[in-house]
Amino acid sequence: MRSIADNLQAVRQRIARAATVAGRDPAAVTLLAVSKTHPAALIEAALAAGQRAFGESYVQEALEKMNALAGRSIEWHLVGPLQSNKTRPVAARFDWVHSVGSEKAARRLAEQRPAERGPLNVLIQVNVSGEASKSGVAPGDLPALASAVSRLSRLRLRGLMAIPEPGAPASRYRELRELYEHLQAAHGLDTLSVGMSDDLELAVAEGATMVRIGTAIFGERQRVRPAA
Repeated sequence: MRSIADNLQAVRQRIARAATVAGRDPAAVTLLAVSKTHPAALIEAALAAGQRAFGESYVQEALEKMNALAGRSIEWHLVGPLQSNKTRPVAARFDWVHSVGSEKAARRLAEQRPAERGPLNVLIQVNVSGEASKSGVAPGDLPALASAVSRLSRLRLRGLMAIPEPGAPASRYRELRELYEHLQAAHGLDTLSVGMSDDLELAVAEGATMVRIGTAIFGERQRVRPAA
């Protein structure tokens, strides 16, 4: 049975190969280990293998892990839906939020970010596929939302996030990259978060600067948690 360290090494090698084929520097792609539904013990194993950034979807589960791993050098990312009744703990405890989809949500995060912490890093989630089941802002509404978020002093707009539909063509990823590049200069963006275990190579080829990998590192989800 492969260890977490072995899995991490394999994923890093996939990123390096994909970046090299695309003529990119592998160091330009950040690996976010998505640890949702997996216990803190597996995060400990990943930490021992040099991983520092972890993604969680369920706020209560994430808070439990944060408490269990208090004092460790971990960068916590919320990659799941941002619920209005959870913005206060998210603003207080997370380092990044990938799922900002409205000005209202952004304002709540900004108002609730503790003064003693630096600005909260945020990504705007874009619904590039137009799926009703997916969260995120429509591409046409993105410029206005980016301008609104960038004016909130307690937030730092870093870029965009998307979850293309399974089997999406390269054009879907290219559309996201073009949206990102269009806003990049105006807002100082530096992060394009797209790509998971199954589409890592395509995402890197189309300009992803952060990939969110769960299954290829931790295996299948260990249990179902409520969307909280």
